[in-house]
Amino acid sequence: MSQSEQTVRYPLPVEGALDAPADWERLRRQCPVAGVELPSGDHAALLTRHEDVKALLSDPRFARPTAADNAARLAPDGAGGSAVTSNNPLSLPVKGEPHQQWRRQVSKWFTAKRMTALRPRMTATADQLIDDMVKRGHPADLKANVGFLLPVYVICDMLGVPATDRDRFSHWSDAMLSLTRFSKEEIETAQTEFVQYMSDHIAAKRNNPADDLLSMMIKEGEGEGHGLSDSELVATGMGLLVAGHETTANMIGKMVAMLLADRSRWQQLLDDPTLVRTAVEEALRFDTNLGFGLRRYISEDIVIGDETVPRGTTVICSMPAANRDADVFDDAEEMNLARTPNPHLIFGAGPHSCLGQALARTELQVVLEALLRKLPTLELAVPIEDLERVEGLLVGGLRQVPVCW
Repeated sequence: MSQSEQTVRYPLPVEGALDAPADWERLRRQCPVAGVELPSGDHAALLTRHEDVKALLSDPRFARPTAADNAARLAPDGAGGSAVTSNNPLSLPVKGEPHQQWRRQVSKWFTAKRMTALRPRMTATADQLIDDMVKRGHPADLKANVGFLLPVYVICDMLGVPATDRDRFSHWSDAMLSLTRFSKEEIETAQTEFVQYMSDHIAAKRNNPADDLLSMMIKEGEGEGHGLSDSELVATGMGLLVAGHETTANMIGKMVAMLLADRSRWQQLLDDPTLVRTAVEEALRFDTNLGFGLRRYISEDIVIGDETVPRGTTVICSMPAANRDADVFDDAEEMNLARTPNPHLIFGAGPHSCLGQALARTELQVVLEALLRKLPTLELAVPIEDLERVEGLLVGGLRQVPVCW
């Protein structure tokens, strides 16, 4: 890493909930492989250029840290949920052919074709959630009333778990993603409860399969003779339940807040609803509040740009910073709802890119279409500067998105 730059504290400071860190541009220009100090006090490297982030995320040699790696700790005193510490007894293979085999078995259930088939049901759910919010009156928290509920209903339906357990799922998810929000004892209790819940669910699906993703994975595995083990199915179910609602729920709130922060953006979509798809992609690119970023453990010396990154380094890939790289995006600091092409990296890249990106895109498009159709007068109910970021978790988001209409 460059010796010309001082180590900076990470996460980088921001002014407002929707603002980009002022350090991004400087780091991309002067120190694209920057030394950072994590909340734990450990040190890591931070990548902020699009070219570097894409190259590392696409490199099959490197994956997120595991408990066996001597990786930099994120949380103080080594605390944090299993997604933070990588200390998960039910972890799945993270690289190589075992990982690719697992991806092949799971990814077939998340194709664009399958998402298209789910779209009418998602639309009906989004419409009902908006109607319910309107009946309760405004101001209302869009995140709580729509942003959280739509993804959790969808993923619960896909996995065959009751949506009435959504508050438990939310608590368990937050515990797994906790940096500083929960104590070690609270995290251990939540993880034990979550594992037991999903283990019981998998056992029930083996005895009484239904028309859901986990049942189909069990059935297919039995037919082919090389399906996932119970522990792998439990880990898969837990991972999909967390990723399938937590990040999308946060992104719905952030997307709407970004579009309403400058009301001309909302009006542009009202005038031309065909822009919804590109607007969703641009919201994903423009998001500054993704969270901690993707980590990669460097198991052998590599060269990134002009810098040699030594073996044993933990590297944090800042996709949001890469998505503001002016070498790749014209007017990178402007939100262009018609931007195309839009090679943002919000879902990662290469062999570890997000499995659920087709699902996330569909949900974001569906909820935006529904809001434009049913609430054209939608506005933020508070000044932009009053919006607050989610704190203490590995993922980013807004605590509330107060709206009126």
